[in-house]
Amino acid sequence: MTRPTRRLFSLSLVAGSLLVLAGAASGAETTPLFKIVTVKDEIVVGLAPQDVTALGGSDVTAIGRALKAKGEVTLWRYAVRKGADGALEQAPVARVSILGNDSLRVEPYTTPLKIIAPQ
Repeated sequence: MTRPTRRLFSLSLVAGSLLVLAGAASGAETTPLFKIVTVKDEIVVGLAPQDVTALGGSDVTAIGRALKAKGEVTLWRYAVRKGADGALEQAPVARVSILGNDSLRVEPYTTPLKIIAPQ
């Protein structure tokens, strides 16, 4: 491979990586995703704008405080699906109620996929 070809290839890789990261970051700004981990299983949930308002924030601390104060929160469950263009995306499936429990853990969740906001 010649030097100009290698340089062009490297620049293409960097540009492609930046586009993927920018796409993931822009989706994550609109709908924050979290992983709810229990002894039995784990699910990915997302916050709609009204959820952010009700919880008083859009981070793990806000979810933890709401669970401690109210004993339960209702959020959107997310799963991977194919979009209209055939690309994979994280999309809301259904509303789920999360019950507070001492063995429950809330973690931030990141994905390279496009995040679809709840309707």
